[in-house]
Amino acid sequence: MSMLGTQWGRPPGLRRTPRSARRAKLACFLAALCTVLPAQPPRILVHGHRGARARRPENTLPAFEYAISQGVDALEMDMAVTKDNVIVISHDPILRPPVCTGPEDHAVIHTLTLAQVRQWDCGAVRNPAFATQQPVPGTPVPTLDDVFRLATRGTFDYNIETKSFPDHPEYTPPPDEFARMVLAKIREYHLERRIILQSFDFRTLVAMRKLAPEIRLSALTESDPRDFTAIAKDAANAEIVSPNFRLVTPEKVAAAHAAGIQVVPWTANTPADWQRLIDAHVDAIISDDPAELIRYLKTHR
Repeated sequence: MSMLGTQWGRPPGLRRTPRSARRAKLACFLAALCTVLPAQPPRILVHGHRGARARRPENTLPAFEYAISQGVDALEMDMAVTKDNVIVISHDPILRPPVCTGPEDHAVIHTLTLAQVRQWDCGAVRNPAFATQQPVPGTPVPTLDDVFRLATRGTFDYNIETKSFPDHPEYTPPPDEFARMVLAKIREYHLERRIILQSFDFRTLVAMRKLAPEIRLSALTESDPRDFTAIAKDAANAEIVSPNFRLVTPEKVAAAHAAGIQVVPWTANTPADWQRLIDAHVDAIISDDPAELIRYLKTHR
């Protein structure tokens, strides 16, 4: 084939574009593309409420293991303390049906030793509020140690709640002591960067802030009508506000974000509620059915 009269096979008068010029053109093209394409919103994270209460017995290892297998970003759970000062995972300070069945009609966890708490089965009976929940008979109340040992199975966070009751101080240790006990376990498992400590009782958040400023705090609220920024301030300047999802509005979320505060509402379980929270631009959603929420988020943004 002819070389077209040039040594290098290039038509006469045609010069190679300098590499720097080509890079400049590419940079201009990419910059123009960015101005045309809309910016993708941040990914909304999924917290498995009590593990995955809609699918497995709440606050149990089967629920947490299921949630991990489905790809949750955080395991949400509640903490109580036994008579012999062991932190266990339970939403209620009192063991009773239908969540747990045992040798008595009911029992306050803080009056029982760990050995006595272990006599209760928290997986034998399906919660009647969740028709899709699969019972797992023979499931004991897990300890915080049990749950922290799951950390090697992924990079998920732990959203752990101090169940503390100002009107029932007999149910738990004092707030300062509760915070110290939780921090000791966090330190033992080197999970400082993966922990969110949440509570309705802001005294435990204030105590944790003094003990370990690096631990993220989340202020839980069920009915406080104030702006989320005011709530966070009352909770030791919490990094996160976690409201009942019905309290969320786009305006409140925008104000929180402007102040550097994340919004993580609870507990939304229907597509209609998920979409409303997506449209409000929340940072994460706590749900009893995290697997379904994850599927929904993949196609609805």
